[in-house]
Amino acid sequence: MSKDYLNLLGLAYRAKKCTLGEESIIRDIQRQKAKLVLLASDAGENSRKKITDKCSYYQIPLIVVDDRDTISHAIGKSGRVAIAIIDSGFAVKITSLLDKSTRG
Repeated sequence: MSKDYLNLLGLAYRAKKCTLGEESIIRDIQRQKAKLVLLASDAGENSRKKITDKCSYYQIPLIVVDDRDTISHAIGKSGRVAIAIIDSGFAVKITSLLDKSTRG
């Protein structure tokens, strides 16, 4: 998996275009504010199911990415299993970077 998206994720966090914390992410999904949700590959079963189900119901794109340590390090926080991107520009670019890395 390409690590280019991690730099962009850090930039989005510093620009305050991310939501952290499971409850805040769920709220942004329900309000249609979340444009993309990134879920750590090692997220717990309950968190994974709750976030996956909400994204599916509200038709918010969800991408399973690296482990929690990797995405936490990208934003300078610890123990983050999910990050919601609330800016459509960042969401489109991160999605394209992740698509490119899975194809090539």
